Amino acid sequence: MENIWVHTKIELVDAMIRLGFPEALGEEVAKNLGSPQAMERMISYLEYVKPKTAELVVDEMLAICSEIAAWKEKKASIEANANYQRMRNIGFEEE
Repeated sequence: MENIWVHTKIELVDAMIRLGFPEALGEEVAKNLGSPQAMERMISYLEYVKPKTAELVVDEMLAICSEIAAWKEKKASIEANANYQRMRNIGFEEE
């Protein structure tokens, strides 16, 4: 897993450099995105949109982070609801 993360981070930083952004910005974006999947989304954005300003890059990074947080919250809510329903069906008392 670590090799995938490192490889994807290198790809992201390289994509940022090709667009004329500093390596340090690419490193920070990778660190904030955290996962290879999120970094791959950012790489796709960089290659397709070719943003001209650091602000656009950071805005997209924040949008990706926000979508991931919303997905995690929804997943936790669904799991909590499923557990509650299971408890209602089985009963709250231990047998």
